[in-house]
Amino acid sequence: MQDLPEGTVVLTEVESADLMDRMFQLRCACEDLRTAITEGEDAAELVRMSEDLVSAARRAERLR
Repeated sequence: MQDLPEGTVVLTEVESADLMDRMFQLRCACEDLRTAITEGEDAAELVRMSEDLVSAARRAERLR
């Protein structure tokens, strides 16, 4: 087996797919919030959506 460079992160196919799913959810939450802002959604809904965005970002930052 070949040595990997220091700092290399290796993910299984399942872990990689899970990470990509979380990144997709994060992008969708960003797009939804942008759409809500441009469509003049009320402040309470924007707060709720921004909380969803933060939650999606927290999930996305996990590697495993």
